Amino acid sequence: MTGFPEGAAREAVARALAEDLGPGDVTTLATVPAGGPSRARIIAREAGIIAGLPAAQMVFETLDAEAAFRADHRDGDRVSAGETVAGIEALTAAILSGERTALNFLQRMSGIATQTARYVAAVSGAKAKILDTRKTAPGLRALDKWAVRAGGGQNHRFGLYDGVLIKDNHLRAAGGVAAAVAAARAGAAGKTIEVEVEDLAQLDEALAAGADVVLLDNMDLERLAAAVARVAGRAKTEVSGGVTLETVRAIAELGVDFISIGALTHSVRALDIALELE
Repeated sequence: MTGFPEGAAREAVARALAEDLGPGDVTTLATVPAGGPSRARIIAREAGIIAGLPAAQMVFETLDAEAAFRADHRDGDRVSAGETVAGIEALTAAILSGERTALNFLQRMSGIATQTARYVAAVSGAKAKILDTRKTAPGLRALDKWAVRAGGGQNHRFGLYDGVLIKDNHLRAAGGVAAAVAAARAGAAGKTIEVEVEDLAQLDEALAAGADVVLLDNMDLERLAAAVARVAGRAKTEVSGGVTLETVRAIAELGVDFISIGALTHSVRALDIALELE
């Protein structure tokens, strides 16, 4: 994996703590004696792929500069139910005030990594690569996409600025496939040109226009098979829309290059992770 997005994580942690703490954690301030360190463990309550440990560490170090965070795993590791994934020694108030924010990062990111790993395992042996999409939580894209990589997936575009993907509304606005591809070649020289197609007629237009990648959108298996046969290696193929764990293997076996899945990030179920004071 490429490096953890430290800068984006620090910004996200600062925003999250400001949102949660506001002018102060009134419960902790009222009930916990000042001073004195405590120890805590972060425990996986179910099996999965852990992700977000550096973000959790940042939470506690932000609240207590002397906090000691011991990660027993690295992002991308598989953990078992009941397993300790990290230990913390810090001011009691810092642990209690940072608990929910740290767990929010860990649970969401680990959920993304775990779901991604399921899809990657489902297509094992096929050439298809599992990709994410831009359907990420606003402001958390770098962390969401890191979690996908922790689960063994690959990142698609990070944003609108780093790749050309001509979709249905672009085609309407540009006046069709040929016009859109020609304009993209002229206006985004050197970029890979990907075109979303919804039927075989559009596919033929995209291939004739010289698209580098065709995104086969919301096609059933029969139409996907026909589309892959028609492409015949003239462009890379990506499948998107309605892909599930039950269908992804059959799609991969058609010989497509990429399968992009918005559900990796847009509707992820958080992994059950807890923090317990010792």
